[in-house]
Amino acid sequence: MRRRTLIGGALALGGLGAFGAAAWWKLRPSPPEVGFSLSEEELAAALALMRESPVIDAHAHPGRTFVRGAENLTWKLWAYKMLGTFEERTVADMQAGGIWAAAFNGVADFQILSLGDGGLAAGRAFAPGEAWASYKRQIANLGALADKGLVAPVLGPEDVTAAHEAGRPGAILAMEGTDFLEDDVGRVAEIFADGVRMVTLVHYADNSSGHIMTGARSARGLTGFGREVVAAANEQGLMLDASHASEKTAFDMLETSTKPVVLTHTHVNDPATLTHPRFVSRELARAVAEQGGYIGAWPAGIGMTTLAEFVDRVEWLIDAMGPDHVALGSDMDANYKPVLETYRKMPLVIGALLRRGHDPATIRKLAGGNFLRVWRQTLAPA
Repeated sequence: MRRRTLIGGALALGGLGAFGAAAWWKLRPSPPEVGFSLSEEELAAALALMRESPVIDAHAHPGRTFVRGAENLTWKLWAYKMLGTFEERTVADMQAGGIWAAAFNGVADFQILSLGDGGLAAGRAFAPGEAWASYKRQIANLGALADKGLVAPVLGPEDVTAAHEAGRPGAILAMEGTDFLEDDVGRVAEIFADGVRMVTLVHYADNSSGHIMTGARSARGLTGFGREVVAAANEQGLMLDASHASEKTAFDMLETSTKPVVLTHTHVNDPATLTHPRFVSRELARAVAEQGGYIGAWPAGIGMTTLAEFVDRVEWLIDAMGPDHVALGSDMDANYKPVLETYRKMPLVIGALLRRGHDPATIRKLAGGNFLRVWRQTLAPA
Protein backbone atom coordinates (compact mmCIF):
# COMPACT_ATOMS: atom_id res chain seq x y z
CA MET A 1 0.00 0.00 0.00
CA ARG A 2 1.40 3.41 -0.87
CA ARG A 3 2.00 5.90 1.92
CA ARG A 4 -1.06 8.07 2.50
CA THR A 5 -1.15 10.75 5.18
CA LEU A 6 -4.55 12.37 5.31
CA ILE A 7 -4.43 15.47 7.50
CA GLY A 8 -5.43 19.10 7.24
CA GLY A 9 -8.02 19.16 4.48
CA ALA A 10 -8.87 15.55 5.13
CA LEU A 11 -9.96 16.52 8.63
CA ALA A 12 -12.53 18.78 7.06
CA LEU A 13 -13.78 15.90 4.95
CA GLY A 14 -13.75 13.18 7.59
CA GLY A 15 -15.15 15.63 10.11
CA LEU A 16 -18.28 16.06 8.02
CA GLY A 17 -19.51 12.73 9.29
CA ALA A 18 -23.26 12.39 8.99
CA PHE A 19 -23.64 15.86 7.58
CA GLY A 20 -21.25 15.40 4.67
CA ALA A 21 -22.65 11.98 3.91
CA ALA A 22 -26.04 13.18 2.75
CA ALA A 23 -24.58 15.69 0.31
CA TRP A 24 -22.10 13.10 -0.92
CA TRP A 25 -24.79 10.55 -1.73
CA LYS A 26 -26.89 13.19 -3.48
CA LEU A 27 -23.98 13.94 -5.79
CA ARG A 28 -22.35 10.53 -6.17
CA PRO A 29 -23.33 9.02 -9.54
CA SER A 30 -23.20 5.38 -8.42
CA PRO A 31 -22.56 3.19 -5.34
CA PRO A 32 -18.95 2.45 -4.40
CA GLU A 33 -17.27 -0.45 -6.14
CA VAL A 34 -17.28 -3.81 -4.41
CA GLY A 35 -13.95 -4.89 -5.88
CA PHE A 36 -14.57 -8.64 -5.70
CA SER A 37 -17.23 -11.20 -6.47
CA LEU A 38 -18.48 -14.28 -4.63
CA SER A 39 -19.72 -17.53 -6.07
CA GLU A 40 -23.22 -18.70 -5.20
CA GLU A 41 -21.71 -21.25 -2.83
CA GLU A 42 -19.58 -18.63 -1.08
CA LEU A 43 -22.53 -16.29 -0.64
CA ALA A 44 -24.68 -19.15 0.64
CA ALA A 45 -22.01 -20.01 3.23
CA ALA A 46 -21.95 -16.41 4.42
CA LEU A 47 -25.73 -16.25 4.74
CA ALA A 48 -25.78 -19.55 6.63
CA LEU A 49 -23.24 -18.25 9.15
CA MET A 50 -25.26 -15.03 9.58
CA ARG A 51 -28.46 -16.97 10.22
CA GLU A 52 -26.81 -19.02 12.95
CA SER A 53 -24.77 -16.32 14.74
CA PRO A 54 -25.65 -12.79 15.90
CA VAL A 55 -24.66 -10.00 13.53
CA ILE A 56 -24.60 -6.69 15.43
CA ASP A 57 -23.63 -3.23 14.25
CA ALA A 58 -21.84 -1.55 17.17
CA HIS A 59 -22.54 2.00 15.95
CA ALA A 60 -25.16 3.31 13.54
CA HIS A 61 -27.82 5.96 12.93
CA PRO A 62 -30.38 3.91 10.98
CA GLY A 63 -32.62 6.22 9.01
CA ARG A 64 -31.18 9.36 10.72
CA THR A 65 -33.86 9.50 13.43
CA PHE A 66 -31.77 12.07 15.32
CA VAL A 67 -32.73 14.89 12.93
CA ARG A 68 -36.48 14.62 13.49
CA GLY A 69 -37.79 17.66 15.33
CA ALA A 70 -34.38 19.29 15.85
CA GLU A 71 -34.56 23.04 16.45
CA ASN A 72 -32.28 26.09 16.51
CA LEU A 73 -29.93 24.76 13.84
CA THR A 74 -27.47 26.64 11.66
CA TRP A 75 -28.69 26.91 8.08
CA LYS A 76 -26.37 24.13 6.85
CA LEU A 77 -27.58 21.74 9.53
CA TRP A 78 -31.16 22.84 8.87
CA ALA A 79 -30.69 21.93 5.20
CA TYR A 80 -29.36 18.54 6.27
CA LYS A 81 -32.37 18.03 8.52
CA MET A 82 -34.70 18.84 5.63
CA LEU A 83 -33.37 15.83 3.70
CA GLY A 84 -35.57 13.84 6.07
CA THR A 85 -35.51 10.43 7.73
CA PHE A 86 -35.91 6.97 6.21
CA GLU A 87 -36.00 4.38 8.98
CA GLU A 88 -38.32 2.00 7.11
CA ARG A 89 -35.88 1.71 4.21
CA THR A 90 -32.87 1.07 6.42
CA VAL A 91 -34.70 -1.48 8.57
CA ALA A 92 -35.69 -3.32 5.39
CA ASP A 93 -32.02 -3.28 4.42
CA MET A 94 -31.11 -4.70 7.83
CA GLN A 95 -33.53 -7.58 7.35
CA ALA A 96 -32.30 -8.27 3.82
CA GLY A 97 -28.65 -8.06 4.91
CA GLY A 98 -28.95 -10.43 7.86
CA ILE A 99 -28.39 -7.87 10.63
CA TRP A 100 -29.73 -9.08 13.97
CA ALA A 101 -29.36 -5.77 15.86
CA ALA A 102 -27.66 -2.39 15.78
CA ALA A 103 -26.86 0.43 18.18
CA PHE A 104 -29.37 3.12 17.14
CA ASN A 105 -27.62 6.35 18.10
CA GLY A 106 -28.94 9.78 18.88
CA VAL A 107 -26.57 12.75 18.52
CA ALA A 108 -26.33 14.76 21.70
CA ASP A 109 -24.62 17.85 20.26
CA PHE A 110 -26.44 18.01 16.90
CA GLN A 111 -28.23 21.30 17.62
CA ILE A 112 -25.09 23.30 18.46
CA LEU A 113 -22.88 22.11 15.61
CA SER A 114 -21.74 24.24 12.73
CA LEU A 115 -19.98 23.22 9.54
CA GLY A 116 -16.98 25.19 8.37
CA ASP A 117 -13.75 24.71 6.47
CA GLY A 118 -12.36 22.66 9.33
CA GLY A 119 -15.35 20.31 9.45
CA LEU A 120 -17.89 19.97 12.24
CA ALA A 121 -17.41 21.84 15.49
CA ALA A 122 -19.49 23.43 18.21
CA GLY A 123 -20.74 26.78 16.97
CA ARG A 124 -22.35 27.86 20.24
CA ALA A 125 -23.11 26.70 23.75
CA PHE A 126 -26.36 24.99 24.73
CA ALA A 127 -28.98 27.14 26.39
CA PRO A 128 -29.92 25.91 29.89
CA GLY A 129 -32.02 22.77 29.57
CA GLU A 130 -31.71 22.65 25.77
CA ALA A 131 -29.42 19.60 25.65
CA TRP A 132 -31.70 17.60 27.96
CA ALA A 133 -34.78 18.54 25.92
CA SER A 134 -32.96 17.45 22.75
CA TYR A 135 -32.04 14.12 24.35
CA LYS A 136 -35.63 13.52 25.45
CA ARG A 137 -36.91 14.29 21.94
CA GLN A 138 -34.41 11.96 20.31
CA ILE A 139 -34.90 9.08 22.72
CA ALA A 140 -38.68 9.35 22.33
CA ASN A 141 -38.33 9.24 18.54
CA LEU A 142 -36.06 6.20 18.76
CA GLY A 143 -38.47 4.49 21.14
CA ALA A 144 -41.32 5.16 18.75
CA LEU A 145 -39.67 2.89 16.18
CA ALA A 146 -40.36 -0.06 18.49
CA ASP A 147 -43.84 1.21 19.32
CA LYS A 148 -44.61 1.13 15.59
CA GLY A 149 -43.36 -2.46 15.37
CA LEU A 150 -40.54 -1.51 13.03
CA VAL A 151 -37.83 -2.81 15.37
CA ALA A 152 -37.67 -4.83 18.59
CA PRO A 153 -36.35 -3.11 21.73
CA VAL A 154 -33.12 -4.64 23.03
CA LEU A 155 -32.36 -4.00 26.70
CA GLY A 156 -30.01 -6.93 27.31
CA PRO A 157 -27.90 -9.43 25.37
CA GLU A 158 -30.64 -12.07 25.46
CA ASP A 159 -33.01 -9.70 23.64
CA VAL A 160 -30.85 -9.85 20.50
CA THR A 161 -31.77 -13.48 19.90
CA ALA A 162 -35.40 -12.85 20.85
CA ALA A 163 -35.64 -10.04 18.30
CA HIS A 164 -34.10 -12.22 15.60
CA GLU A 165 -36.50 -15.05 16.32
CA ALA A 166 -39.39 -12.57 16.14
CA GLY A 167 -38.25 -11.51 12.67
CA ARG A 168 -37.46 -7.89 13.58
CA PRO A 169 -34.09 -6.14 13.83
CA GLY A 170 -33.14 -5.30 17.41
CA ALA A 171 -32.62 -1.67 18.41
CA ILE A 172 -30.01 -1.04 21.10
CA LEU A 173 -30.49 2.58 22.14
CA ALA A 174 -27.34 4.67 22.34
CA MET A 175 -26.30 8.32 22.49
CA GLU A 176 -23.30 9.92 20.82
CA GLY A 177 -22.17 12.51 23.34
CA THR A 178 -23.18 13.14 26.96
CA ASP A 179 -23.87 16.89 26.71
CA PHE A 180 -27.40 16.29 28.00
CA LEU A 181 -26.15 15.29 31.46
CA GLU A 182 -25.66 19.00 32.18
CA ASP A 183 -23.43 18.30 35.20
CA ASP A 184 -26.04 16.03 36.78
CA VAL A 185 -24.51 12.56 37.25
CA GLY A 186 -27.88 11.29 38.48
CA ARG A 187 -29.08 11.42 34.88
CA VAL A 188 -26.91 8.40 34.06
CA ALA A 189 -29.40 6.23 35.96
CA GLU A 190 -32.28 8.06 34.28
CA ILE A 191 -31.05 7.42 30.74
CA PHE A 192 -30.49 3.76 31.62
CA ALA A 193 -34.10 3.65 32.78
CA ASP A 194 -35.04 5.18 29.41
CA GLY A 195 -33.48 2.14 27.72
CA VAL A 196 -30.12 3.62 26.70
CA ARG A 197 -27.41 0.97 26.85
CA MET A 198 -24.35 2.72 25.35
CA VAL A 199 -22.92 6.23 25.41
CA THR A 200 -20.10 7.85 23.48
CA LEU A 201 -18.71 10.31 26.00
CA VAL A 202 -18.04 13.13 23.51
CA HIS A 203 -18.84 13.78 19.84
CA TYR A 204 -17.82 17.00 18.02
CA ALA A 205 -18.06 19.31 21.04
CA ASP A 206 -16.03 19.35 24.22
CA ASN A 207 -18.43 18.90 27.11
CA SER A 208 -18.35 18.70 30.89
CA SER A 209 -17.28 15.02 30.70
CA GLY A 210 -14.24 15.26 28.45
CA HIS A 211 -12.57 16.52 25.30
CA ILE A 212 -12.67 15.57 21.63
CA MET A 213 -9.95 14.28 19.32
CA THR A 214 -10.66 16.87 16.62
CA GLY A 215 -10.69 19.95 18.86
CA ALA A 216 -8.19 22.63 19.77
CA ARG A 217 -7.97 21.25 23.32
CA SER A 218 -7.38 17.64 22.26
CA ALA A 219 -4.49 17.27 24.73
CA ARG A 220 -6.92 17.60 27.63
CA GLY A 221 -8.50 14.58 29.23
CA LEU A 222 -11.41 13.35 31.29
CA THR A 223 -12.81 15.94 33.68
CA GLY A 224 -13.62 15.35 37.33
CA PHE A 225 -17.28 15.16 36.37
CA GLY A 226 -16.35 12.77 33.57
CA ARG A 227 -14.81 10.42 36.11
CA GLU A 228 -18.11 10.47 38.02
CA VAL A 229 -19.94 9.66 34.79
CA VAL A 230 -17.66 6.69 34.06
CA ALA A 231 -18.17 5.34 37.59
CA ALA A 232 -21.95 5.79 37.33
CA ALA A 233 -22.00 4.07 33.94
CA ASN A 234 -20.08 1.14 35.42
CA GLU A 235 -22.58 0.93 38.26
CA GLN A 236 -25.58 0.98 35.93
CA GLY A 237 -24.15 -1.39 33.32
CA LEU A 238 -23.95 1.24 30.59
CA MET A 239 -21.42 0.50 27.84
CA LEU A 240 -18.79 3.22 27.35
CA ASP A 241 -17.51 4.26 23.91
CA ALA A 242 -14.32 6.34 23.62
CA SER A 243 -14.78 7.10 19.89
CA HIS A 244 -14.25 10.83 19.17
CA ALA A 245 -12.46 11.30 22.50
CA SER A 246 -9.01 12.85 22.74
CA GLU A 247 -6.27 10.32 23.45
CA LYS A 248 -5.93 11.69 27.00
CA THR A 249 -9.69 11.46 27.57
CA ALA A 250 -9.77 7.89 26.24
CA PHE A 251 -6.80 6.77 28.35
CA ASP A 252 -8.38 8.41 31.39
CA MET A 253 -11.59 6.50 30.68
CA LEU A 254 -9.63 3.25 30.64
CA GLU A 255 -7.89 4.16 33.89
CA THR A 256 -11.17 5.07 35.61
CA SER A 257 -13.46 2.33 34.32
CA THR A 258 -13.74 -1.04 36.01
CA LYS A 259 -15.37 -2.45 32.87
CA PRO A 260 -14.15 -2.65 29.26
CA VAL A 261 -14.19 0.54 27.20
CA VAL A 262 -14.73 0.27 23.44
CA LEU A 263 -14.03 2.23 20.25
CA THR A 264 -17.09 1.53 18.12
CA HIS A 265 -16.16 3.26 14.85
CA THR A 266 -12.59 4.20 14.04
CA HIS A 267 -9.33 2.80 12.71
CA VAL A 268 -5.71 2.76 13.87
CA ASN A 269 -3.15 5.24 12.63
CA ASP A 270 -0.25 3.57 10.82
CA PRO A 271 2.46 6.15 10.03
CA ALA A 272 3.85 3.92 7.27
CA THR A 273 0.58 3.75 5.35
CA LEU A 274 -2.40 5.76 6.55
CA THR A 275 -3.05 8.38 9.23
CA HIS A 276 -6.06 10.56 9.95
CA PRO A 277 -7.22 12.72 12.88
CA ARG A 278 -10.30 10.51 13.37
CA PHE A 279 -8.15 7.40 13.80
CA VAL A 280 -6.52 6.40 17.10
CA SER A 281 -2.98 5.50 18.03
CA ARG A 282 -1.85 1.89 18.12
CA GLU A 283 -1.08 2.42 21.82
CA LEU A 284 -4.68 3.38 22.59
CA ALA A 285 -6.09 0.55 20.49
CA ARG A 286 -3.90 -1.96 22.32
CA ALA A 287 -4.89 -0.54 25.71
CA VAL A 288 -8.57 -0.92 24.80
CA ALA A 289 -7.95 -4.52 23.76
CA GLU A 290 -5.92 -5.32 26.88
CA GLN A 291 -8.83 -4.15 29.04
CA GLY A 292 -11.18 -6.45 27.13
CA GLY A 293 -12.74 -3.96 24.72
CA TYR A 294 -12.94 -3.96 20.92
CA ILE A 295 -12.30 -1.71 17.93
CA GLY A 296 -15.24 -1.34 15.56
CA ALA A 297 -14.14 -1.56 11.91
CA TRP A 298 -15.35 1.69 10.32
CA PRO A 299 -16.14 1.79 6.57
CA ALA A 300 -15.68 5.54 6.09
CA GLY A 301 -14.16 6.44 2.75
CA ILE A 302 -10.93 7.67 4.28
CA GLY A 303 -8.06 6.13 2.37
CA MET A 304 -10.28 3.60 0.59
CA THR A 305 -12.91 3.58 -2.14
CA THR A 306 -14.06 -0.05 -2.42
CA LEU A 307 -15.67 -2.68 -0.20
CA ALA A 308 -12.66 -4.92 -0.86
CA GLU A 309 -10.44 -2.34 0.85
CA PHE A 310 -12.77 -2.37 3.85
CA VAL A 311 -12.32 -6.13 4.08
CA ASP A 312 -8.55 -5.46 3.99
CA ARG A 313 -9.01 -3.07 6.90
CA VAL A 314 -11.00 -5.62 8.91
CA GLU A 315 -8.19 -8.14 8.33
CA TRP A 316 -5.62 -5.55 9.45
CA LEU A 317 -7.51 -5.08 12.71
CA ILE A 318 -7.80 -8.84 13.29
CA ASP A 319 -4.05 -9.22 12.80
CA ALA A 320 -3.17 -6.19 14.94
CA MET A 321 -5.70 -6.52 17.77
CA GLY A 322 -6.52 -10.23 17.76
CA PRO A 323 -9.89 -11.82 16.89
CA ASP A 324 -11.31 -11.13 20.37
CA HIS A 325 -11.06 -7.37 19.94
CA VAL A 326 -12.65 -6.47 16.60
CA ALA A 327 -16.30 -5.64 15.87
CA LEU A 328 -18.30 -3.95 13.11
CA GLY A 329 -19.15 -0.25 13.44
CA SER A 330 -20.76 0.87 10.20
CA ASP A 331 -21.90 4.39 11.22
CA MET A 332 -24.75 3.58 8.83
CA ASP A 333 -26.66 6.56 7.41
CA ALA A 334 -24.26 9.00 9.09
CA ASN A 335 -20.90 8.22 7.55
CA TYR A 336 -18.63 10.04 5.10
CA LYS A 337 -18.15 8.41 1.69
CA PRO A 338 -19.04 4.98 3.12
CA VAL A 339 -17.77 2.00 1.18
CA LEU A 340 -20.38 -0.07 3.03
CA GLU A 341 -23.36 2.15 2.23
CA THR A 342 -26.15 -0.38 2.76
CA TYR A 343 -26.71 -3.31 5.11
CA ARG A 344 -27.61 -5.39 2.06
CA LYS A 345 -23.86 -5.71 1.39
CA MET A 346 -22.98 -7.16 4.80
CA PRO A 347 -23.13 -10.75 3.48
CA LEU A 348 -20.43 -9.77 0.98
CA VAL A 349 -18.14 -8.72 3.83
CA ILE A 350 -18.73 -11.98 5.69
CA GLY A 351 -18.34 -14.00 2.49
CA ALA A 352 -15.08 -12.27 1.60
CA LEU A 353 -13.63 -13.06 5.02
CA LEU A 354 -14.63 -16.69 4.66
CA ARG A 355 -13.14 -16.77 1.17
CA ARG A 356 -9.86 -15.41 2.49
CA GLY A 357 -9.61 -18.33 4.87
CA HIS A 358 -10.70 -16.83 8.19
CA ASP A 359 -12.01 -19.32 10.72
CA PRO A 360 -15.82 -19.10 11.10
CA ALA A 361 -15.25 -18.80 14.88
CA THR A 362 -13.24 -15.61 14.30
CA ILE A 363 -15.91 -14.19 12.01
CA ARG A 364 -18.63 -14.93 14.56
CA LYS A 365 -16.67 -12.97 17.14
CA LEU A 366 -16.29 -9.85 15.01
CA ALA A 367 -19.82 -10.09 13.60
CA GLY A 368 -21.45 -9.89 17.02
CA GLY A 369 -19.77 -12.15 19.56
CA ASN A 370 -17.30 -9.57 20.83
CA PHE A 371 -20.04 -6.97 21.21
CA LEU A 372 -22.13 -9.38 23.28
CA ARG A 373 -19.14 -10.43 25.40
CA VAL A 374 -18.36 -6.83 26.32
CA TRP A 375 -22.03 -6.14 27.03
CA ARG A 376 -22.24 -9.09 29.41
CA GLN A 377 -19.06 -7.97 31.15
CA THR A 378 -20.49 -4.46 31.46
CA LEU A 379 -23.66 -5.78 33.09
CA ALA A 380 -21.83 -8.15 35.47
CA PRO A 381 -21.32 -7.06 39.10
CA ALA A 382 -17.97 -5.42 39.74
